[in-house]
Amino acid sequence: LAEAGVLSRRVYPDEARQRAAERGEAPEEGGVWLHGGFFLGPLAFYRRLREMSLEERAGIGMTGIGFVNNLYRQEELKRLQRRDARFINSAFTVTLLGAGVADQLEDGRVLSGVGGQYNFVAQAHELEGARSILMLRSWRESGGEVSSNIVWQYAHTTIPRHLRDMVVTEYGIADLRGKNDAEVIAALLAIADSRFQQALAEQAQSAGKLPKDFVLPERYRNNTPERLQALHQAHAAALPEFPLGSDFDEVEQDLLRALGWLKRKLKLSEILELGKATLDAPEPEAYPAHLRRMDLDDPQGLREELYQRLLLAGLRASQEERG
Repeated sequence: LAEAGVLSRRVYPDEARQRAAERGEAPEEGGVWLHGGFFLGPLAFYRRLREMSLEERAGIGMTGIGFVNNLYRQEELKRLQRRDARFINSAFTVTLLGAGVADQLEDGRVLSGVGGQYNFVAQAHELEGARSILMLRSWRESGGEVSSNIVWQYAHTTIPRHLRDMVVTEYGIADLRGKNDAEVIAALLAIADSRFQQALAEQAQSAGKLPKDFVLPERYRNNTPERLQALHQAHAAALPEFPLGSDFDEVEQDLLRALGWLKRKLKLSEILELGKATLDAPEPEAYPAHLRRMDLDDPQGLREELYQRLLLAGLRASQEERG
C-alpha cells in the first residue's frame, strides 16, 4: 500500500507537530505512515522489509497494541492522526439485523480471541469520518452441506447490531450505517448467496421486519459461485489467487485446488461423480512432482493407492475448472 501511494500521509507523536502537518506545515523530518502492533506475512513480505532502507523503515512505527487498538490515552492526538480512518475486520457470520460474529460458535466453542475487533469497530463510530468494514464469505460448506453465513439470528454476538456499518461479501458491499432494520435487511440480502435469499427474506417477513410485498431487485438474484467463476475466468490476469504473494510454489497451489475439489465432492449427492472421476483419473506419470509432494509417488497398500487415485482425479478436475 505504501509503494502504491495509498499509505503516504505521515503522522507525528505530538499535537503541535500534528496540527502543523494538518495546516500543510509538515516538519522536515520524522513522522510515520504506519502504526503497527505486530506483523505477519509470507516470506516475500519479510524479505521486502529487510531490503528497505533505514529511511523507509523509519516510516513504520511499531508500538504497543494498546496504543493501536484504543482511542483513549492521548485521545486528542489520536483523533488528529486517525482522520477518515477505515477499520477492516473479518467475521464468519452476520445476522440480517447487522450483528457480527467472529470469535465463538452458538454452542460456546471458541474459535479465536476477539482481539482488537470490537475496539476498532467502536472507534469507527467515535472518530469523525471513520468507517467500520466487516468482511465474510456469504456461504460455507461443511460435511457436504452448504449453508449461508448471513443468517436471520445467531445465539452469540461479537459486534452488536447497534454498531453495524459496512459489510462486504464476494457479491458486493452493504452500507448499513444510519439505516432502519428493513433497509439493513434488504442491503444484506443483496450481498447474500442467491440460494438462500428467499428463505432469509421470508424469515424477516415472518418477524415483521420486512414488508410482505418486498421483492429483491433482479440485479441481485444471480449471486452464485458459477457467476463469480465465470467472471474470474474472464479476468484471470487481474484477479490472481494470491494477490499479495504466497509461500506456496506452483505444485503446492495445484494441490490446494485439487484438495479443495475433493472436499467439495465428498458428499452423498456427488459421490457417484467422484467415483467416476477416480476411475478415470490420469496415470501417475502425469503429475510426478505433485505425488512426491504428498508422498504418494510410491503408494504402499490399497489405502494409499486409493488416495493416489483420488488426488490424481482432483488435480485433473481442478485444472479443467480453471480452463
